[in-house]
Amino acid sequence: MKETSIDIKDLQLNALLEVTQAVNNNLPEDDLLKIYKFTLLADLKINKLALYTQQNEKWVCRVNFGTKNNLIGSELPKKYQGLENKMGVTETSFDEFDSVFPVYHKSKLLAVVFIESDSKLGVQNRFLNALTNIILVAIENKRLARQQMEQEAYRRELEIAKKVQNFLFPKELPKIERLQIEAFYLPHHDVGGDYYDYIQIDENKFLACIADVSGKGVPAALLMSNFQASLRALVRQTKSLEEIVTELNHSTFVSGNAENFITFFAGIYDFKTKKLEYINCGHNEIILKHRNKIELLNDGTTVLGMFDPLPFIETKHLDGLDEFFLFTYTDGLTETFNEADEAFEFDRLLEIVKEECPEDLSEFHNQILKALNEFKGAKPYHDDITMLSCRIQNK
Repeated sequence: MKETSIDIKDLQLNALLEVTQAVNNNLPEDDLLKIYKFTLLADLKINKLALYTQQNEKWVCRVNFGTKNNLIGSELPKKYQGLENKMGVTETSFDEFDSVFPVYHKSKLLAVVFIESDSKLGVQNRFLNALTNIILVAIENKRLARQQMEQEAYRRELEIAKKVQNFLFPKELPKIERLQIEAFYLPHHDVGGDYYDYIQIDENKFLACIADVSGKGVPAALLMSNFQASLRALVRQTKSLEEIVTELNHSTFVSGNAENFITFFAGIYDFKTKKLEYINCGHNEIILKHRNKIELLNDGTTVLGMFDPLPFIETKHLDGLDEFFLFTYTDGLTETFNEADEAFEFDRLLEIVKEECPEDLSEFHNQILKALNEFKGAKPYHDDITMLSCRIQNK
């Protein structure tokens, strides 16, 4: 006995109700595809089907039944990736199917569907297309909603990280006759992993430092905020630079899970003894200019957060420093590239510093930025850039 058009309509109505109920119940994507599959098998009597959708920029099979070979995960031939209309299948690899048709939502291709159906049932391809469209539009909307939620969560996280980072940098830097400190910070992203600080230890001593964390964005900023908090707490507990660095390494090792590291330079100057002690923890070459002589401050230890305990550590002492200029920076400066993919590099920076001991530190930073911009041309910056300059007049 032949099934009437009323029977077919009932089958279609059942299929439509099952699919729309699944969508309204806000089921996960995989569950929606399973219901879609069983609805086609049970209610529409589709014999064979392969549904391809785009995942991670590739067209792969997500639903498949009735075929000799399992097509799940297989890639869609490029011939069909821009399919506009229904067509017959002639290729040997898809000869089990009668036809293939695209599923669009507005102007976006959502899916490509290969089918073989029982022609006796007279199932309309237009209804199958509509049913597929309902499922895939629901999945697409879920994806867009999830993406929007992730973006909103990231935006809130970013706002928090910005506020945290604003607390990292000192609100005021000394600008008196015997001590002038000037800083410049240019983040590559909204938030970055560079950090500088000035900490007054007592009436004669202060600490100046600069640091750069591996990685970028929010995780880097949060790791650096923990680093800053640890540093300021340690300075209140001890004046030993070696103890400070040792403890900073341990806290960074724990909080960074030995996956992130921090390059760090810290110096403590004593106005009374005219002595500078420093430790360079895998940071760039720091430039000290004293009586028109250049000294590079490279000694200390390795990067922080990679090894616990540190494999070696040495505090360096420089005596008799009454008038000098100290320039610190992060590698975003020397690793800025031009249009020929050449790096700015340390030698170019050193030539600028050699010229004179700057009176106006802010203008000095502007000179470096001008030289950097002229060098890079149209090439964009690819990293955070931080500079911290210190000029001492202690006679």
